[in-house]
This record gives sequence, C-alpha cells and structure tokens, in this order.
Amino acid sequence: MTAPVSRNGVSSSNILEVQNVTKIFGGLTAVNDVTMNIPDRSIISVIGPNGAGKTTFFNMITGIYTPTKGTIRLAGREMVGLRPDQVVEAGIARTFQNIRLFSTMSSEENIMVGRHARLKSGFIDAVLHTKKFHASEAEAREAARVMLDFVGLSKWRNELATNLPYGDQRKLEIARALATTPKLVLLDEPAAGMNPRETEDLKALIRRIRDDLGVTVCLIEHDMRLVMTLSEYITVLDYGSKISEGLPHQVRNDPRVMEAYLGRGAAAGEYGKEATPNA
Repeated sequence: MTAPVSRNGVSSSNILEVQNVTKIFGGLTAVNDVTMNIPDRSIISVIGPNGAGKTTFFNMITGIYTPTKGTIRLAGREMVGLRPDQVVEAGIARTFQNIRLFSTMSSEENIMVGRHARLKSGFIDAVLHTKKFHASEAEAREAARVMLDFVGLSKWRNELATNLPYGDQRKLEIARALATTPKLVLLDEPAAGMNPRETEDLKALIRRIRDDLGVTVCLIEHDMRLVMTLSEYITVLDYGSKISEGLPHQVRNDPRVMEAYLGRGAAAGEYGKEATPNA
C-alpha cells in the first residue's frame, strides 16, 4: 500500500505498519492476510459489515490476540508477542465497542487508572505510601484533570462514571486512553449510540486529538457520514479480507464496497442507476 499523503500533499511516514496479518480460530479465518499502513498524525478508518474482522484486527494490534502470522510494527518496533500492557507502554491505546469504564469510580479516578501506565512508583511504594507514591498520585490526578478539561468533562470530575450521560461516557473512555500518552489511539465504534449533536462533538474531538495532541487516530465505525467526512484514508474489510482502500471518495465509489454492504444484486442495481440517469 502506498502511504496516503498529508493535507499539504507531502507523503507521511508511517507510525504503524501491519504486514500480511492473519488470525485463525480453529478452522475459521477471522482476518486473512491484511496489510495496512497508518501514517503518523493521520485519521484513518477501518470499515466493513458486521463480522468483517474489524475488532479482531484491533485485538491483534493491541496484544489481546496473537496473529497466526504476520508482523505489526509501531514506529519500527515489533508488537507481536507483547502483552496488552506492554503494547500500551509502547504507545498504543484503545477504547472498546462496549463502554468499559469503572462505573463505581469517579470520572477523575477512571482517567487516573489510565495514567498509571506512565507512573514510576511501584507496588512497594503503594503499600508503604512512600514519597514516590504520593508524587505519582499527584501527577496522575493533575493529568486526569487536564484530560477532563480537554474532552470537556471537567464538570463531571467527581461524578461516578455510571451517572454520566451516554455520550460523555464515550468521551471519558477516550480521555482514559489518552491519559496513557499514546502515539496511536484505536477507537472501536466511538459514535455508537450517539445522537447527531453528540456525533458532531465527537468529530471535533477526534480532530483535536490529532491536531492539538499530535496523536494518530484509527477508528472502526459504522456511521458512514462520520467516516466519510472525518477520515483521510479508509480501509475496508469483508469476511476478514481487505477488499478496498483509498481516499473517502474512492472507497465510496468502489463497487466491491457497495456489494459488501448491500449484496451483489443491490449493488448492481445502484451502479446501474448511476450509469443510466434516465432509468
């Protein structure tokens, strides 16, 4: 795959390089020989029908699953074989399709959990409440407050996560991921369940993550309006295989993508209408 160009037309270096990745569960091939590069400081989407292998793909990048074959490199460093916590330390954070907050902890405390991946105090420091432990806790709390402000949730700082509106819970999960200071953040269906206003707010937040924090964003999303207006490059999976990739308008007009979403007969009909204006 040729690296996408940045907004100024200059080719971007890749922060993540996925080469020929395959995942087989028993006799089922969930992801089949997928190659994908993600340029640094870009916003990329991975789309496809339900069951296309998108979340399995994310799970391999983040160390939840080990690929059956293939390589995954972050800034040149091999990620295959690392535990999820080691992947976070290397610079990849993620959110999940289903919100996974600590519901009985405050918003601030949820983000502090994410920040602990960057703290220098250890288990003994926590048990003995050493100076290093207190300094780390203070640093984590301050980082949490900065992230809450960044995502617009400062007013919910002391509120239990379970009491936040749904859209704000999504933002809180993103803030927790960002607290790990990642190079790359993977967002799994971040707009799921959001109303149009919340989706527009999310779009602005994702752009700020890239523009203000310099963090590369890769998202799985079913909201095609969001995908097409936000993404700089799109990869399409179907039945575990990559069937298309390119700029938004290229993917939108690819017959293989229409077929994957609508079926062969419906896709032929749609493209027939476009080809025959009077039909």
